[in-house]
Amino acid sequence: MSTYNQPEWLQKALWGFEQQLEKNFEIVIADDGSTEETKMLINSFKETSSLKITHVWQEDHGFQKTKILNKAIVASKGEYLIFTDGDCIPRNDLVSTHLGLSRPGCFLSAGYFKLSMKISKQITKNDIETQRCFNAKWLLKHGLKKTFKINKLTSYGLKEDILNTFTPTSATWDGNNASGWRKDVLAVNGFDERMQYGGEDREMGERLMNYGIKPQQIRYSTVTLHLDHERGYVTKEMFVKNKAIRKVTKQEKRIWTEHGIIKSANPVNLPKEEVLKN
Repeated sequence: MSTYNQPEWLQKALWGFEQQLEKNFEIVIADDGSTEETKMLINSFKETSSLKITHVWQEDHGFQKTKILNKAIVASKGEYLIFTDGDCIPRNDLVSTHLGLSRPGCFLSAGYFKLSMKISKQITKNDIETQRCFNAKWLLKHGLKKTFKINKLTSYGLKEDILNTFTPTSATWDGNNASGWRKDVLAVNGFDERMQYGGEDREMGERLMNYGIKPQQIRYSTVTLHLDHERGYVTKEMFVKNKAIRKVTKQEKRIWTEHGIIKSANPVNLPKEEVLKN
């Protein structure tokens, strides 16, 4: 779970993980240089919560999410990795759904539901404990504008399957709600650390697909509530640079980045069977 100087939102996300139906999981917080306030919050959770939390921190040198995520991957112990952000409250079925739908040779692309700042601020610990903040009627009552996207919160069973199948949105690796096998993430060398904001998560997903891992669309199966915030760290240069890297990844069908967890080349872009041997 990535975070940067948003302790109020991180607290709400952690409250969400305390409500998970599946209890056997660890949380690795990938902290991209937050101040002491975030550290104090995490330490408080470690002392009072049943959650198993590891806090991985690096100094603040601008937006370096890919670097801290790679460090968090190394620090993690599980065979299956679920990725989310510290500004997203997970519904109580997030972990169980990802684990239940996981399949060899696949990664999962799930959904998120964006909230306004007003609603983001209004959500309390009790709203998360009761899960009413995921209730469409409750959100509409608190000022949510009704759109088709509200189906992410109201789809179960057959409706969920139909919408997952026929949604025009492609299944991509989106960092606020995606999951895959640790061995597959390591086989493509994790995230490209040259990349900053703008498609940095998707680029790793594109390498996973080049590697032969199939994306599975589950955006209507489990959801996170994306809390509102400003993005003062974003620049046009970031998008331009990231777009150029993704273009090379697609054109050359790259599966490996020399700028990932391991800082070395993968000779001649070996096929996946050979990567696993190395």
